[in-house]
Amino acid sequence: MPHIRHVSDLRNNFADISRTVHETAEPVFLTKNGYGDMVVMSIEAYERKLFESEIYFKLKEADLEAKSNDKRYTH
Repeated sequence: MPHIRHVSDLRNNFADISRTVHETAEPVFLTKNGYGDMVVMSIEAYERKLFESEIYFKLKEADLEAKSNDKRYTH
């Protein structure tokens, strides 16, 4: 279940939001006037997302190359 808080909680309850993002390793979504405004996450979670994204794009690139080329490599 996503953690959703009002953006003013960032100012008023920063310590609680910080604890939440570190304990759960999940982002906290902040809303403003009932609409999504920001996402707060720990540095560790952010770096993990970047790493996963980088792997995904490298695999996609390799898949496209494999489709356009009959040459295969083994380890």
